[in-house]
Amino acid sequence: MATVGRNAAAPLLFLNLIMYFIVLGFASWCINRFINGQTAHPSMGGNGATGFFLTFSILAAVVGIVSKFAGGHHIRSWRSDSLAAAGSSALIAWALTALAFGFACKHINIGGWRGWRLRILEAFIIILTFTQLLYVLLIHAGVFSSRYGPGYRDSDYGMHAPGDEPGHKTGTAVTGSRV
Repeated sequence: MATVGRNAAAPLLFLNLIMYFIVLGFASWCINRFINGQTAHPSMGGNGATGFFLTFSILAAVVGIVSKFAGGHHIRSWRSDSLAAAGSSALIAWALTALAFGFACKHINIGGWRGWRLRILEAFIIILTFTQLLYVLLIHAGVFSSRYGPGYRDSDYGMHAPGDEPGHKTGTAVTGSRV
């Protein structure tokens, strides 16, 4: 049984889930203050990139949390048919997190006074970009070797020989009945 990738991906899935919930909490608070025009709040601040950064942070957090549900199902079943859902949703979550990472870098680069909640949100997005990438690589490790987990090339799923086709059912048919 290929448990090397499974044993490494399960704690990382849980860590990313907790971190995405933290990002969702901080981004929700900050975007609420930003929409209300309360950027002079002592723990808010911001600059021209704040709106874009908060929007993509909250989007990445929501998609990341939802993708962890598919990832949890894949870790539990650990089959190649669940890998497609978990892998694609994790890749989309990583892409959105990488986009938020770019806005975090721009947010830091522009400078200005930023409150402690924005700085924590920037740090969590930067960390999540790399841990989510590592998670995506771990659940796709079965592509390289079956020792690490299920891959997309498993031959036992959906492959039948020409003689293995199921034929008509044998038995007595009842005339005049609809099935």
